[in-house]
Amino acid sequence: MSAVDYTLYLVTDAPERYTRGLLEGVEAAVAGGASIVQYRATTGTSRHLYETAGALRDLLRPRHVPLIINDQVDLALAVDADGVHVGQNDLPVNIVRRLIGPGKLLGLSITSPEQLDTVQLKIVDYLGLGPVFPTISKDDAAPSLGLQQLASLVARTTLSTVAIGGISLANASAVFAAGVTGLAVVSALSLASDPAAAARALRATKPQSP
Repeated sequence: MSAVDYTLYLVTDAPERYTRGLLEGVEAAVAGGASIVQYRATTGTSRHLYETAGALRDLLRPRHVPLIINDQVDLALAVDADGVHVGQNDLPVNIVRRLIGPGKLLGLSITSPEQLDTVQLKIVDYLGLGPVFPTISKDDAAPSLGLQQLASLVARTTLSTVAIGGISLANASAVFAAGVTGLAVVSALSLASDPAAAARALRATKPQSP
């Protein structure tokens, strides 16, 4: 896969939180600069999840925006998604890599410094670090890391890093200052009255390369 732009990583929210529906909300955010999308769904039948993931794939692929499926390897394979993201309690990354093959993206959540010591660098493509701040988007979220610990984690890895958890326009610049590759946001886009404008504003907080 060609180089991935992790700058603004959209994680989908519950469909009812989008004013104009999930697909329209994602489409608007992508128009504003969301560069990668993770479909994270905790409710719904397998058929519904398949149909929604397929619709997202059809929306994103012509726009060259990768679609990542959270946790569900079978769903990712069924819709030929661009990758899978797993947490510490999901399938081990070596098993996921074996299932999805070498050409798909594989992300891993890191919620504490100790977890970083066991990351298999040759298997994982990027790390999701967080939650950075307290978050309303995930009921079972781990304790927040804070900016200082986030920066420490970033400094300890050579992998691309995406910060997640409580990130908004108000704190996005400070999160980028910690050295992360990109921001992963949920409610900052799903609850926005204008997702395209919100995405543009968030993306603009990333410092320009010298």
